Amino acid sequence: MNKVLFYYICFFLIFHSVVFAQVPNRIPERDAVLQTPEGPVRGKILSPATGEAPFPVVLLISGSGPTDMDGNQPGMENNSLKYLAEELAKRGIASLRFDKRGVASSAGAGKDEYSMRFDDYVKDVKLWIDYLEREKTLSDIYVAGHSEGALTGLLASENNPKVKGYISLAGAGRPAYELIEEQLAGQPDYIKAMAANINESLKAGKLVPNVPLGLQALFRSSVQPYLISWYKYDPQEEIKKLNIPVLIIQGTTDLQVPVKDAERLKAAAPQASLEIIPDINHVLKKSNGTTIEQQLDTYTQPGTPLDGQLPILIEKFVRK
Repeated sequence: MNKVLFYYICFFLIFHSVVFAQVPNRIPERDAVLQTPEGPVRGKILSPATGEAPFPVVLLISGSGPTDMDGNQPGMENNSLKYLAEELAKRGIASLRFDKRGVASSAGAGKDEYSMRFDDYVKDVKLWIDYLEREKTLSDIYVAGHSEGALTGLLASENNPKVKGYISLAGAGRPAYELIEEQLAGQPDYIKAMAANINESLKAGKLVPNVPLGLQALFRSSVQPYLISWYKYDPQEEIKKLNIPVLIIQGTTDLQVPVKDAERLKAAAPQASLEIIPDINHVLKKSNGTTIEQQLDTYTQPGTPLDGQLPILIEKFVRK
């Protein structure tokens, strides 16, 4: 799989999603459900097997596209968030992970593509925070978002006294339109110019009626309202608004979000803790490969373990 095709698939999955458990017995896991006007949004709470409740809890938010609560997409099963939940439970920390509306067990809660907004995801995370606060077996709430989920969690944590700390896992440090244009860097100049022109209109809140056929997957008319709602957020500006402890975690071999994005977040929020983990990639797995071909097995083979430093860093942050 070449680089251009890989990135095209990633971004196709991001916008396609707008329309639309192998847990050890020793770790108690139970279902959790948000009832929304569109339908149920479903998740799972994983609690430590030992120790005395209430336990601190981490709300895990999955990334872009049709990524489910375990960190998987169709054809890309890696179990990253599932493994993270299990590792936290071993360390006395509970977690809640969930399928976003329109995805997997929450498919019935999906809106039609034209009606979907980025803020819908943010509202759901706020509802999950409220849900966790009512749980008697859980105590301090920490919000951890992966990739696009980092921005969702960031926005839901702003001015929210129920949240004790925020964690960015491979979160972008730039607005979405900049990331999209960077991902298209390998395309011909005329493609890049057309994409930039479309983004300028969307940034201004203006729909683009005539999108070239080659860019329909990214900018088709039915997804443009969602993009407008997403583009208005700059992670560097939003992270400045947090008045709670912040942990930024980034891997050095992430092919989708580079280290410079984590550094941008840190520069915007000097009080935050920044942890750069050598040789972990976007799905939080150990990989010293710097090409898509070298990393592809970590995206598609669920048996590949989670990087061991990640849960340790989160535990230290929660315990501190």
